[in-house]
Amino acid sequence: MNPDLEKLQPYPFEKLNSLKTGVRPPAGKPHIALSIGEPKHQPPAFVVEEVITHLHGLANYPITKGRPELRAAAGAWLTRRFGLPTDSIDPEANLLPVAGTREALFAFAQAVVDRSRDPLVLAPNPFYQIYEGAALLAGATPFFLNTTAENRFLPDLDAVTADVWQRTQLIYLCSPGNPTGAVMPVEQLQRLIRLADEHDFIIASDECYSELYFEEDTPPPGLLQAAAAMGRDDYRRCVVFHSLSKRSNLPGLRSGFVAGDRELLRRFLHYRTYQGCALPPPTQAASIVAWQDETHVKANRDLYRAKFGAVLDILQPVLDIERPDAGFYLWPKTPIADTDFTRGLFKQQNVTVLPGSYLSREAHGLNPGAGRIRMALVAELDECIEAAERVRRFVESL
Repeated sequence: MNPDLEKLQPYPFEKLNSLKTGVRPPAGKPHIALSIGEPKHQPPAFVVEEVITHLHGLANYPITKGRPELRAAAGAWLTRRFGLPTDSIDPEANLLPVAGTREALFAFAQAVVDRSRDPLVLAPNPFYQIYEGAALLAGATPFFLNTTAENRFLPDLDAVTADVWQRTQLIYLCSPGNPTGAVMPVEQLQRLIRLADEHDFIIASDECYSELYFEEDTPPPGLLQAAAAMGRDDYRRCVVFHSLSKRSNLPGLRSGFVAGDRELLRRFLHYRTYQGCALPPPTQAASIVAWQDETHVKANRDLYRAKFGAVLDILQPVLDIERPDAGFYLWPKTPIADTDFTRGLFKQQNVTVLPGSYLSREAHGLNPGAGRIRMALVAELDECIEAAERVRRFVESL
């Protein structure tokens, strides 16, 4: 067996299941899960119909690179959404469909990290655990950038020493952040691009929450947008990851794309001809129409706005909790240890949340997730309100 497998830590939900072992919640209260970031809104009916209509395509092998029509639709969306220069995203060279961003984020590190050079892979802390696993199985050492309230939940680039930058081969970003919802401004993205030029590393920006925001006229910026504003429309050293899971409530479709630096994408495609999972033809057909429509995406944002407004009205009087910049998570402080809070809430109210310490690592003298919980507002409005009222009753009982 690959010895690096022993370096992988249990997934947060494994730890959560262990934490809840032996606890019996009240039988009269139905369970409400706020722990998993799985969208629960209905998928767009026209996308589902497109899957059904194209089921005959299962008779054919799909190609790794995907249909030209899919690459064109995704590239056109990316260009429109982030105001990129016309024709700077060549669907033949700058974009590659993938079976959801989870597998692509992992596979990317395996393709680009040179394990012979004692590499570092940087990631925010707390983080999506795929970043850590990808680094370890690529033969790299993860280096965590703590994101706390003091630095607005954004990586502190000034805290990274020159010798760390010199060993860095890849940095993962997540903007809007999971679990914090923090959005990295264009100026900070551009600062990171200049650091990548100076120290020769790659930026992988996980932007799968980019379409879940509150103000319609101020969508979160993206890495390629920041690069283009610098006159860098070759997107050198920059790669972004986008998905239909959150944007379009299609987590089961497993459809996304990677875009950016054409040389990196050329090499990544070569890797994926051996490892990658090509999107089934019905998935590709459905993805084309999903990327071409914005009406359902705006309606999705409206649903989340309503939930955040209602839940915050209930919880802000009793918890240190703020609306995030974007995304669908709340990241409140807990009045007791985050694990005790999670276990007690489940025992008393049959509501499951995720301890923040399970989403982060001890780094530079602290665990930045400790003393917080992640609450995913993915359920329907009435269920989110019921969950918030139960959380409030639990807090008031402490």
